[in-house]
Order: sequence, then C-alpha cells, then structure tokens
Amino acid sequence: MTAEEREQGLIAYVALGSNIDDRERFLQEAIAELNQEAGITVTALSSIYETEPVGYVDQSAFLNMVIQVRTVLPAEELLFTMLAIENRLGRKRDVRWGPRTIDLDLLIYGEHQLTTPDLIIPHPRMHERAFVLVPLTEVLYNRQDAAFEFISAQLEKLEGKEGVMLWKKAQ
Repeated sequence: MTAEEREQGLIAYVALGSNIDDRERFLQEAIAELNQEAGITVTALSSIYETEPVGYVDQSAFLNMVIQVRTVLPAEELLFTMLAIENRLGRKRDVRWGPRTIDLDLLIYGEHQLTTPDLIIPHPRMHERAFVLVPLTEVLYNRQDAAFEFISAQLEKLEGKEGVMLWKKAQ
C-alpha cells in the first residue's frame, strides 16, 4: 500500500453470501459491521441475487451480493477483519463449501496483486463464479474502466448465469 493509499484509502470489493436462517439479515449485519470498523467505509452495494449452491449441493440456496468499500487497512488486516465478522455472525467451517450464516470473500484490493499463505488477490476463483461476477459487474458498472471491461468479458464467457436470479434490487 502506498503512502497515498494509506492516507486516502483504496477501493476494494467484497463478495457476501448466506444460506442459513434469515439470509438477508446476515448480509445486512455483515455490511453494517464492516461499515462500523475503523478504516473501512462501505461505498456501494449490488442487488441481492439468489443462487443454487456450488460444490456441496445438498444445502439451501444462497443469497449473494458484492459491496465496494474504501479502506486504509492493509489487505491482510482487511481479511482478518472480515474473518472476525464471520465468526461474530456464527460462521462455522464444518463442511467445505457447506452451509454458512455469512461468507465474506475479498475479491479485489485496489490495483494490487498479492499472494500470501492466507490471501490471494485478485480472488483466484472469482472468474469461475457467476454468483460473484454478476453482482460485481453491477457494482463496477458506473466505473466503465478497464476493471469493468475485464470483469464483463469474463462474465460473458461464463456458463451458468441463468442460475443467478435477482432476489432484491439495490436501493
């Protein structure tokens, strides 16, 4: 992170998903908790989409969305903050790709690329997941920059978009 980014913050994108109990409430609580954290401000939200599970399919449908945040936190600190929020909201990691109260994935962190034992930026599988690319494209739409063009192109090539259904329009 450059000195300017530490001072002014940078834009990052976070995917959210929930498929247990009151799914929308868990999305809203995660957003509120992120916004209450020092050094993080939620600046844009996608609509909410309902999607069938991927990987482990014997579970309920998910609600998914993407948010844009401005943050002065280093990428790994942002990740650890997101993991702490997941824990506070009751996330259990019993089954890989299994049911969850909330899942928070850091997709993009400014223009940075990063590979550590705990974090890979950009998210290594986001281009394979329509439930991520559909809401991410929606949030990026107003930018109309290289990131928007790249993500839109990835979405065009991706199969399975029909399984991502609008559940609630962004407000």
